[in-house]
Amino acid sequence: MNDLRRIELVEGDITRLPVDAIVNAANRTLLGGGGVDGAIHRAAGPQLLAECKTLGGCATGQAKITAGYNLPARWVIHTVGPVYSGVESDAERLRDCHVNSLQRVLECGARSVAFPAISCGVYGYPVVEAAPIALRAVADVLSESAALQRVVFALFSADYLSVYREAFDALQAHR
Repeated sequence: MNDLRRIELVEGDITRLPVDAIVNAANRTLLGGGGVDGAIHRAAGPQLLAECKTLGGCATGQAKITAGYNLPARWVIHTVGPVYSGVESDAERLRDCHVNSLQRVLECGARSVAFPAISCGVYGYPVVEAAPIALRAVADVLSESAALQRVVFALFSADYLSVYREAFDALQAHR
């Protein structure tokens, strides 16, 4: 239960949060796009795109790190979520996004990180399926590491926040 106290759910703009790192729901090129990816690139400034061009893209489920540039966050962790197709590997790749992102966070020494609802936008992952996967993955990593003090899920709508709260309550009941 103690590990779950380090998880926060908020409705808001991930690009404005006072955390050490934010996770970008990126596409495979890492060169910007729509949704949260575009918002992060706009807020960080053109230096983020320049650094992303040096990374050679990113595979689904993996994560790469860059500086945060003009963001309040020092680092941006770029991860590529699965395009939802309803098969079991979607859940595995979504879990990998969260676990691998947290590995990058730990490697850079960050103590706080914010996640968006990865794959729930144009990639079509139903938020009611994604939320429990994301929360369980983060809770599992937190149970193994005391280094992370704060993990925020920054959700862009009240509807998403409600779904995540419901999934979080269910997770608490089973831990």
